Amino acid sequence: MQRREFLASTSLAGAVAIAGCNSLFETESVRSVPDVVEDRPDAVYFPTHVEGMEMIGMTAAGDYTIGLMYSFPHRFWTVTGTTTEKVSIRDKDDIHLMASVWDDETGTVLPVGSGLSMTVEQDGEIVTEKPPWPMISQNMGFHYGDNFALDGEGTYDVTLDIGSMNVSKPGPFEGRFEESASGTVEFEYSVDERDGLRFETFENQQGERGAVDLMEMEMAPVSVAPEPDAMPGDHLTEATSGDAVFQVTAVRDPSFIDGSGTYLAVSPRTPFNRVPLPMMSLSGTVERGGEPRFDGALSKAVHPDIGYHYGALLDGIESDDAVTITVDTPPQVSRHEGYETAFVEMDPIEFTVS
Repeated sequence: MQRREFLASTSLAGAVAIAGCNSLFETESVRSVPDVVEDRPDAVYFPTHVEGMEMIGMTAAGDYTIGLMYSFPHRFWTVTGTTTEKVSIRDKDDIHLMASVWDDETGTVLPVGSGLSMTVEQDGEIVTEKPPWPMISQNMGFHYGDNFALDGEGTYDVTLDIGSMNVSKPGPFEGRFEESASGTVEFEYSVDERDGLRFETFENQQGERGAVDLMEMEMAPVSVAPEPDAMPGDHLTEATSGDAVFQVTAVRDPSFIDGSGTYLAVSPRTPFNRVPLPMMSLSGTVERGGEPRFDGALSKAVHPDIGYHYGALLDGIESDDAVTITVDTPPQVSRHEGYETAFVEMDPIEFTVS
């Protein structure tokens, strides 16, 4: 698996959630991780349990703002092509470290196209160093995370090295986030504080269609795609494939696309929580009167008004045009429990512009 292949991102389009975070940190003294549900649907489902998290701190790094959080170590699934592989908790794992990167001006959670790495040090000595996985979870949305082994209780410095964004940045992000950056957050680790984090099970709902609500954080934005009526341009269709919801819009505003023509924007997101789905490869065709008008790849892109999406510049789009969106590669993003069986087998989306 190529865990250093960070080709994706996610974005917040809308207001930053600012309340309710304290309810995540209720103490429960007993933690026994339930077995994975055996009869899971090929769709989003309620997990067996959800774990609280603690914000360690934030730091500025160049054009970026970084938030660092931690939780209990937990299982997750990596994805290669259409194959998922479970990553189990190791005996030596102490915590699950999570990072989110965003633009402070717009509250947009940003892609880190050329990668993000974490170095954990104690007293100037490196304890562990590795790139975290790009992940989606039901309660946190998109983030970077992995399980880490520490060297006992005490004070640690966690340095995050961020690469430049290698996605299209139409509009106000053009020319920004071109440089790599680095930031460090100090972390005081205590077993008692970790074990005091919330741990809630869903015995009566686990395995059923549905999702845990996204958490609300006081200091950091959460990755949420915009509602259809909040997206710029003319809304063309809503469709479902592999349990992902696709919102498609045509934007003719020159300030958005910085040029002439029509920008076709495709925004795949999870059902229930509207978490953008990164690390996909999409292509599309547009036919008019049986003649091809467009046939090519849709570029990964981020814009503060539409969030993380996939787009292409067309010479125009009209009523009765036949559009096909093909998923060449499903989301190659790691998943927390409840997402690992969805967004794998994904059929093409076909519609006619009304």
